Amino acid sequence: MSAADPLSELARLGSATVYEAGGRGGFVDFPLTQVVPGSRVAGPARTALCGQDDNLMVHAAMSRLQPGEVLVVTMPEPSAVALVGDLLATQAKARGAAAVLVDGAVRDIEELAELGLPIWARYVRVHGADKKVVGSLDEPVTVGGATIRTGDIVVLDADGAAVVEAERVDEVLAASLGREEKERVKREKLQGGELSYDLDGLRAIVEDGQSPSGHARPDVESRHQDAGLDAPRG
Repeated sequence: MSAADPLSELARLGSATVYEAGGRGGFVDFPLTQVVPGSRVAGPARTALCGQDDNLMVHAAMSRLQPGEVLVVTMPEPSAVALVGDLLATQAKARGAAAVLVDGAVRDIEELAELGLPIWARYVRVHGADKKVVGSLDEPVTVGGATIRTGDIVVLDADGAAVVEAERVDEVLAASLGREEKERVKREKLQGGELSYDLDGLRAIVEDGQSPSGHARPDVESRHQDAGLDAPRG
């Protein structure tokens, strides 16, 4: 296990590595606009479920937001309505937020980039939100198919967002570091001219009809059965 801070390590490792090492579970499955290019963040979520096309609960969330947290803002249905702009982002930065993830729109994007608070959003739109509907704070939310609870770790970078359950942080970090080391070794072999086609056992799948486990692929076996032949043996 690395002696470095776990959140800093998860941010360094990145969303793709964390997603793969974590078992390909939680990730935000829609395109995200990364407002601050090059930003990489990992932090515990603070969730805000807004009313539809309404950002009252984003204002309310500021009173609970703690340093280092990732504010996660969503609505019952995705909509291209700006839930966060310059003034709310200014508050989030002053509160010490690590980042903001918006399942909706942001606006004032040039000002947001200049502010420097890492922000990811589904949309960029000028259309403003109402401030009338009482939603909820710190309840589990679903963002792009991923369930996010307050306290779960959100890893954000140019590739998107991965989610790690709070109780799995040590496990996923260890697996991510292990994956990083395996990829380092593999990269050296690739730089030396070896092929992933051979290193990953892919040649056998394509040329010999074998699955990675060594068994005949169902499509190959079916073709042989149709022809009255035995499937190839491993």
